[in-house]
Amino acid sequence: MCSADLSAEHTHLVEPANRQLVCACEPCAILFSGQADTKYKRVPRRIRALPDFQLTDGQWDSLMIPIQLAFFFQSTPDRRVVALYPSPAGPTESLLALDSWNEIVEDNPVLREMEPDVEALLVKRVGGESEYYLVPIDECYKLVGLIRVHWRGLSGGTEVWREIGQFYARLKERSTSVRTTASA
Repeated sequence: MCSADLSAEHTHLVEPANRQLVCACEPCAILFSGQADTKYKRVPRRIRALPDFQLTDGQWDSLMIPIQLAFFFQSTPDRRVVALYPSPAGPTESLLALDSWNEIVEDNPVLREMEPDVEALLVKRVGGESEYYLVPIDECYKLVGLIRVHWRGLSGGTEVWREIGQFYARLKERSTSVRTTASA
């Protein structure tokens, strides 16, 4: 944007057409707040924990995500929900139909509040424990980067799983807990 020096913690914009994140200073980012028809969209900062999120094993299995970490967001250029999962090679898109997505949204109306292109449902179903968050899209790509940097061997190694645990602990610390259903 304006080429100003940025601190370690700074705002991001996303270019929905190619899913590229762009670093921005606060004054530049403000220019893209609430703008629907611009090249860039401002990535929000709120993190919402969803402790009563409803997702059955059958619904998860129907999404056919090959690992137990994934994120989902509404892509305006693609006019659909996109499912990605982190891998040592970077973000991998699931090209499968997400037929059960509407059922998941019906069970969790909070998903209707996700801002297209800039917010995502982040799912972790590892080790028998499940965590669900509505997060800024850049947090999802932080997780992808963390896995790319720390993954070793076939299973990832202990370092990557420690880093993933710390990532989720920081998310939990920074999040606000919200209801996912009207009746919860």
